[in-house]
Amino acid sequence: MLSRSVFLEQVKVAVRSIKGQALRTTLTVGIIGIGIMALIAMVTATESLKENVRQEFSSLGTNTFSISPKRSGGFSHGRRATPVKPISYDQSRRFKEAFDGGDIIVSSSINASMMSIVSRGSERTNPNVQILGVDEHYLNVSGIPLLKGRGFTKSEAEDGAPLIVIGTKIVSQLFEEWEEPVGSDILLGGTKYFVIGVLEPRGASFGMSQDNQCLISIPAARRQFSDKYSSYRIVCSVPNPEFIDEHIDDATGAFRMVRGDLPGAENSFDISQSNALVDTMLEGSEAITVAAVVIGIITLFGAGIGLMNIMLVSVSERTREIGTRKSLGASARAIRVQFLVEVIIIGQLGGFVGIGLGLGLGNIIASFFNTPFIIPWGWILVGITLCMITSLASGYYPARKAAQLDPIVALGRT
Repeated sequence: MLSRSVFLEQVKVAVRSIKGQALRTTLTVGIIGIGIMALIAMVTATESLKENVRQEFSSLGTNTFSISPKRSGGFSHGRRATPVKPISYDQSRRFKEAFDGGDIIVSSSINASMMSIVSRGSERTNPNVQILGVDEHYLNVSGIPLLKGRGFTKSEAEDGAPLIVIGTKIVSQLFEEWEEPVGSDILLGGTKYFVIGVLEPRGASFGMSQDNQCLISIPAARRQFSDKYSSYRIVCSVPNPEFIDEHIDDATGAFRMVRGDLPGAENSFDISQSNALVDTMLEGSEAITVAAVVIGIITLFGAGIGLMNIMLVSVSERTREIGTRKSLGASARAIRVQFLVEVIIIGQLGGFVGIGLGLGLGNIIASFFNTPFIIPWGWILVGITLCMITSLASGYYPARKAAQLDPIVALGRT
C-alpha cells in the first residue's frame, strides 16, 4: 500500500505534468466536457419537463379519472373511421345528475375561448386570455387552490350568475398593488363580471400561462361564447383510490347510456386515470434520456481514445523521468498509480466542466418551455462515474507501459 505522503507527492507530480502539456490537456478536457455536457443538458431539460408534468397532474391525485371523446382516425374494416362526436353540454349535465349525491363527484368544464380581452377602466389585457366555463366542483376536483376569495356555489354555477375567478397575471395587468381585486367589477368582452376569487399562481405549462385565465360558470360561458363544436371535459373524483376501478366501471356504464352507445359496440369515449396519463407522458420522454446517454457515451469513447493517445505520448516523452524515478527506488506500482492519477484528474476536470455547462444549457432550454429549474443529482453522479470509467479505461494501458519500462533502457534514451 502507498503511504499518504507518497500518494500526495504523486498527485503533485501529476498536476505539474498536466500543466506542462496544457494544450493537449485542454483539448482532452474539452472533448470529455462536450460529451458530459450533451448528456447533462438533455437530461436536465427532460427532467425539468417531467417535473412540470408531475406538478401539473399531481394536484389531481390518484383518485380521479377523466372522460373525453374517443380519438378516431385511419380505417376500420376497409372503411374510414367515423369521427366521434364531442361531449355536449346536455350529455355532461345528464351524466353529472346520474351521480348527484353519490360517491363519485363529477365536474364538467369547457374551454370557451383562448383569445379574450379582459378590461377594467382604461386598463386591458392582451387578446390571449383563456376563458373556462366551470361548475361548482371544478376547483376541488382539479386540485386548483385559491389565493384569495372563493369559488362558485351550486346555485351560482347553475344560474349563470355574472361572477368570475381570475388569474394572478390578469390581476397584475388590471389592478395596482394596493387595490383589492376581489369585490371589483371587470369587463369580459363587454360583459360586466363581479370578481369573487383569485387563483393561486401556478406558472406555465407547455408554454401556456396558467395564470392568464378566467373562470366563469358554464351557463355564462354558453351565453357569451358558442359551444356548438366544442367538447366538454369531465373529471370525476372518488373517495377511495382503492376502489377506483369499480367506480370507473360504474361511470362507463352510465356514460354509455348518456351517449347512446349500442350494446356490444365500442365506447365512443375514453376514460383515463390521471396517474396513468402522467406515466404515459413520462414514458414518452424516456427516449430523449436514452438518446442523451448514447450521445454522451459515444463522445466519451472518442475522448477516451484521445486521452489514451495523450498519455502514450506523455510516456514516450518522459522515459528519462520514469527511469530516474525507478533507479531511485520507485516501484512499478508507484509509477502506474502516478499515471492513473493524471488521467483521473484530466477526466474529472472534463466532467466538472461538462456538468457545469450542461446544467446551464439544460435549464436555459427548459426556461423556453417555462418549466422549473432542475439539478439532476442522480445523473450528475452518473456523469462523474462515466468520466472515472473513461479515465481508468483509457489510462490503464499507458500507465502499465510506463511501469514496465526498464530503468537502464529509459535512462539511455536521449
